[in-house]
Amino acid sequence: MAHDDEVPLALANLATRQKVGAAHIHITRHLDLGGTRLTELAERANMSKQAMADLVAQCEAWGLVRKEADTRDGRAKIIRYTALGLAWHGAFGRAIAQAEEEFTEAVGEQVAAVIAIGLDVYAS
Repeated sequence: MAHDDEVPLALANLATRQKVGAAHIHITRHLDLGGTRLTELAERANMSKQAMADLVAQCEAWGLVRKEADTRDGRAKIIRYTALGLAWHGAFGRAIAQAEEEFTEAVGEQVAAVIAIGLDVYAS
C-alpha cells in the first residue's frame, strides 16, 4: 500500500514508516462502508471494546475514520470512514488482490484454490 499511487501521500508515509500494524487491519476488514458501531467492530475483530476504542482513536487521529452519534442509541457511537479512509480502504483491497495474484503465480492455481478453501473453513 505504501507504493500505491492512489493512496494519499500522508497514508503512504505511515505505511512506509511501518506505523500501520496488523491491528489496523481490523478496522479495514470489519468497518462497513456505511459505518459500524464500536461494540460491533470489537466483536467482529475478537477484541475488547477498549482495545478497539484505542485503535479507532489512532485511526481517527490519522483522519481515516470519524465517530458519530448513533441515532438509534444516544450512548453508542458509529464509526465511519472519512474520504481519506475510503481511499485507504480501496488501497487495502488492491493490495489484497495483488497479494493473492502473486501467491497464485508462485504456487499455481490448484494449490492456491486448496489453500483458499482451507482458510475459509478455518475462518468460519
